[in-house]
Amino acid sequence: MKEFENIIIGAGIAGCSLAHFLKKYKDSILLIDKNEDVAFGASGAAGAFLSPLLGKPNAFKDLVTKALNFSIEYYKNYFYENLTNCGTCRIPKNKEDEDKFQTYIPYMDFEYKKFEDGYFFPIGSVVNPYEICKKLSKDVQKLFNYEVTKIEKEDDFWIINEEYKTKKLFLTTGADISLIDEEYFDIRAVWGQKIDIITSSNVEVNYHKECSLSKAKEIEKNRFLVSVGATHNRFDKNMDKTSYNLKLSNINNLQHNEETKNIMKNDVDKLLKKANDIKKLENIEVIDIKIGARASSVDYFPMVGKLVDSKKSIEKYPHIKNGTHIKNENLIMIDNLFVLNGVGGRGFVLSLYLANKLVENIVNNKELDENLTNYRLFSKWAKKQKK
Repeated sequence: MKEFENIIIGAGIAGCSLAHFLKKYKDSILLIDKNEDVAFGASGAAGAFLSPLLGKPNAFKDLVTKALNFSIEYYKNYFYENLTNCGTCRIPKNKEDEDKFQTYIPYMDFEYKKFEDGYFFPIGSVVNPYEICKKLSKDVQKLFNYEVTKIEKEDDFWIINEEYKTKKLFLTTGADISLIDEEYFDIRAVWGQKIDIITSSNVEVNYHKECSLSKAKEIEKNRFLVSVGATHNRFDKNMDKTSYNLKLSNINNLQHNEETKNIMKNDVDKLLKKANDIKKLENIEVIDIKIGARASSVDYFPMVGKLVDSKKSIEKYPHIKNGTHIKNENLIMIDNLFVLNGVGGRGFVLSLYLANKLVENIVNNKELDENLTNYRLFSKWAKKQKK
């Protein structure tokens, strides 16, 4: 049985960010993914746009602002060649949206100015998802095309598929939470589609209205590469016979069935219509389509850190189910099992910031913000278990 001090399951932006910051302190790290490379799931299908969250002050907006400042600076310092910091024009969808924007003005966290039909934020950027994930994880040992079907605790080790063992196990598996046997750990899969197009139209900055449009890259005279993303699909019916199946690997390399193709075609049409509502795009050729399931928690906040052992905690404190408050430090935790999940559509903004916070918590005992930890999810769930 092969042994590592740290094993990370999931090589999207969350897992690669975690590998990067762990590597600063530890050498024995294995990054596992069921796909053939990094960023082959939701991260590869992401537009990877970095832009402010607008609105009145609240805890989530504060989190996004801190994460955006941290991530932009980090990308600039270490991965500048994969960052396009060209600014983003945010365009209100309608009169109601414009009126809302006006109420946000006193609470703006970032510089902006009026621009065309919207408002231009110089901090707005976009990164290359694959290249960023590749570089974040470049010095870490990897195991691809490997599906983890079983994890179990034996003494002080976590055993994976009875083949690998580790002292600390990190789950960064996004919308597929089948390895976590805790009811309170609730994730909603939001399937998104991103397209890359060639057009004769030159898009000079990033735009966001009902979709996002990237700054164009000229690949030859009067031919520009532009990314458009992303759609938002939540499926109420069983999609196991389609490519919208969380258990599949390398989904963007598959031969899709007709149902999948029809959904993808409809989403392409939606994205092109929304993109043309932002900028008139001429001579469009769709050259790439990617789909992936973004992971969103029930309260939209990320989920970071250790997991509460619900069974043992309720056995010790049965009155939790009657609404009795138990201090977080008194709850029973699952030893040496950590998660970084629920980053939703802001994975390339949040993941670097959260991975750094989690590693500093583990290595240097720096406290995690309670809005991020799994205590909040357990507490809400436990109160609903009252008989």
